[in-house]
Amino acid sequence: MHTFYSSHHGWLFGWLRKKLGCSDNAADLAQDTFLRIIASRDALIGMQEPRAYLTTTAKRLMLDRARRQLIEQAYLAELASAAETVGSYPDPAEILLAVEALEQISYALQVVSDNARNAFLLHYLDGRTHAQVAARLGVSMRMVQKYLVQALVKCRLAQA
Repeated sequence: MHTFYSSHHGWLFGWLRKKLGCSDNAADLAQDTFLRIIASRDALIGMQEPRAYLTTTAKRLMLDRARRQLIEQAYLAELASAAETVGSYPDPAEILLAVEALEQISYALQVVSDNARNAFLLHYLDGRTHAQVAARLGVSMRMVQKYLVQALVKCRLAQA
């Protein structure tokens, strides 16, 4: 593992720095990429194209990070909107709990299929109906219900 890390870390960091335009974010994401690969011990066995594997893993992590930022921004926008009508902001501890819950949901959604994740986000985040989600994903409403159940089960397990 040490050889793998030392052989490819500099290249991955440079690639991420070009993609992200920020050395700090590139360093964080490079570290997260190697941690993800280390966590799946079998990943290194028989790996033919390590840079392709690193690139794919890093791209997925960038998407996850972008999704997490979108969730956080949507939550903060909703808080600002609610504060205008209510006239006060929630307690910082409540905000922290809400953001942590959103992160748990984000991590739970990483392990479901793309369609299940998209159905969840379209329905619960964008407020779309089952019929609208079905049309957007090109599946039946029954399949949308199955996707939502899959995502909700994963979210519930992440909470436990």
